[in-house]
Amino acid sequence: MRHGKKVNHLGRTASHRKAMLSNLAASLIMHKRVSTTVAKAKALRKYVEPLLTKSKSDTTHSRRTVFAYLQDKESVKELFDIVSEKIAARPGGYTRILKTGYRLGDNAEMCVIELVDFNEDMLAATAATAAGAKKTRRRGGKKKGTEGTEAAADATSTPEVESTNDETKSAE
Repeated sequence: MRHGKKVNHLGRTASHRKAMLSNLAASLIMHKRVSTTVAKAKALRKYVEPLLTKSKSDTTHSRRTVFAYLQDKESVKELFDIVSEKIAARPGGYTRILKTGYRLGDNAEMCVIELVDFNEDMLAATAATAAGAKKTRRRGGKKKGTEGTEAAADATSTPEVESTNDETKSAE
């Protein structure tokens, strides 16, 4: 039994798992998104997010620590030069997992894991909604003093809806 075991071994030896996660992390940093299985993506998220946090401080020690995990000079350079500038203001949650369906061969659940700040489509959509309207969040139900006024408002709004429906029918 695996009670309390946090690491998903992914059916691999420790050295194979370490090499696979290192290669996936380097690919994610270089290409900003990677298509893989959900289990590997969740393991990759736990592997790469501390590296992204470490890249915020550009020191020799942090570069060497990250290189020990990635073993790829180009991805370390990309991480510290380009990626760290975009994620500097973000307090965490640097990756996003988007499920894409099931693989045809073995029906494994597939997904795309991506760096959050590098998806231009979603960034544009959130900027448009933020500029368009102020978001308000409302919790709870009715207030005590407004129960009668809401009922009266519902009663008056119902005939208006019916009259507009009658007008559209007569126009046809």
